[in-house]
Amino acid sequence: MKKLVLLLTMLCFGFGMRAQRMNVIFETDMGNDVDDALAIDMLYKYNKQKRINLMAVMLNKEGEFPPKYIDLLNTWYGQKRIPIGVSPRADKSLVAGTNYTQVVCEKLDEKGKPLYKRSIKDYSKLLSAVKLYRKILAKAEDASVTIVSVGFSTNLALLLDTKADEYSPLTGKELVAQKVKRLVTMAGHIENPKYAEYNVVNDVAACQRVFSEWPTPIYMSPFELGLQVRYPAQSIENDFTWTKHHPIVDSYKVYLKKIEDRPTWDLTAVLYAVDPQQFFNISPAGKIVVTDEGYTHYKQDAAGKHFYLFVTPEQAKAILEYFVTMVTAKR
Repeated sequence: MKKLVLLLTMLCFGFGMRAQRMNVIFETDMGNDVDDALAIDMLYKYNKQKRINLMAVMLNKEGEFPPKYIDLLNTWYGQKRIPIGVSPRADKSLVAGTNYTQVVCEKLDEKGKPLYKRSIKDYSKLLSAVKLYRKILAKAEDASVTIVSVGFSTNLALLLDTKADEYSPLTGKELVAQKVKRLVTMAGHIENPKYAEYNVVNDVAACQRVFSEWPTPIYMSPFELGLQVRYPAQSIENDFTWTKHHPIVDSYKVYLKKIEDRPTWDLTAVLYAVDPQQFFNISPAGKIVVTDEGYTHYKQDAAGKHFYLFVTPEQAKAILEYFVTMVTAKR
């Protein structure tokens, strides 16, 4: 096992740095579950390694604290120039645990000052996610951007509807078709055709639009995959002694009343997008249809642009070892 971890570390921190940087936009409902926080930790490290160019973090989670929390993380990881797009959502999304974005932002040190610094002075000046998408995509090279979506489809559907503006004469759908290489999304449930997955049901109409109209290939990391790989509570408790305070660790402990092994739904989408190696199996091309109930149905079709990921038990074990090595590494 130690040899495997060493090999993964070498791949992660050595060989991968030689490859051309991948343009990535991260779409997240940060605050609804803690796996979003673990996933963005990976992206910051990939970005620092120059394996990716993290172009922006787009929020589809409503409220004032998600952008403040991303600003906090941008600052803590030394990457405060990464743009943040704020959510247009007004509807409240269901949160299974404590809203860690607020709690961590409001944490104070022993002197009564904010424990974690932030860099943005006026959050009202942040662009909406949809507008920021158009600004960034208009400047990107053709077919160069990977969008990793681990939340709702709200922003993506709204992007498809946009018209020509100061950034581009193209419509949203034309802009996506020209600039985006692929969409990697954590959503749905393939094994259970009557399971309404969280990211889908929080905006069913938007998810239906994306799967029916998105012009590039879509790769889905479904609910059952993340359920097979659970990030160990023992790692959260014991593997971060290199720092006195860590916002991701604090988020994990705030979100859950009792620390437990958690599914890695969002981390699997990030891993496939950036460093898939031999970790995943991919379905044949097909079409995924989202029903009005929020179910996701896959049908094989050679002309389709939809794919879903699945893993063997051996792959799940290797993925978990990779995650622990990656997440516990110093920033």
